[in-house]
Amino acid sequence: MSNWSAALELGGLDIDSAFRDTVFAQLRESFGRMNSSMSTATPLQHAFEKRVADVKAPKSDINALILDYLTMEGYPKAAAKFCKEANLQPQQPDLSIQARQDIQHAIHSGNIETAISALNGLDPELLDNDPELHFSLLRLQLVELIRQCNEGDITPALDFATKKLAPRAATNRDFLNDLEKTMALIIFPHDQLQPELAALLSSDLRRTTATKVNEAVLLRQNQRREAAIRQLVRMRAWAETSARSKKKDLPESIELGLNADDMEFGESGHEPMITT
Repeated sequence: MSNWSAALELGGLDIDSAFRDTVFAQLRESFGRMNSSMSTATPLQHAFEKRVADVKAPKSDINALILDYLTMEGYPKAAAKFCKEANLQPQQPDLSIQARQDIQHAIHSGNIETAISALNGLDPELLDNDPELHFSLLRLQLVELIRQCNEGDITPALDFATKKLAPRAATNRDFLNDLEKTMALIIFPHDQLQPELAALLSSDLRRTTATKVNEAVLLRQNQRREAAIRQLVRMRAWAETSARSKKKDLPESIELGLNADDMEFGESGHEPMITT
């Protein structure tokens, strides 16, 4: 007895075999149309995607990329744990990674004075040899002071700008322009700023400055300034642009799966960015 027949009998239905066969035929036809529509609705995989799926990157290469990213971006605990799990040797001493992480965390938290102090402790000559980076940190510190004194006492911000930034801006036109824009934050309400000025109060300025500091420290340590995966992402973007310009057969869009919205905050409190 078929499953359908058993189900009907268990349901207490008194039907003859002819009617039962008719019902089964209709059900089979209905399911057949459903399967057909599902097959039609499912898009066929592009030939390029099939080729990509057939490429199997060695696990050792993937592990090396992951460790490189954790090391370069400043995740000492995660890097140490991953080394043990993947049976890899650390790329840098934990203390070196931790120092960079602490500095980045201070910048992302708005504690710029702490970050500058830690940076000087790590490498006393770095800021002396990089006046542009030094000015960027001081300007960010001024932004944080202005943020704190919004609609309050602006004296700390004015004093800091006069003593720390004005002498540097007097000898560099770019520094002067940046200082003038920053000081405009004192004049205008922060909820009515033009986009160019509002950007100074967004987290992007902290993030950009932290990245510059991290790269500068790595350069001073004779290390690469960024994780290898960032270079691979840019290379991939260039390859796609080049292929499309030559009218190669590619899918309409090729997702990387690295959107910022899908990324969680790392152990240092900042976002692990991978952008093109």
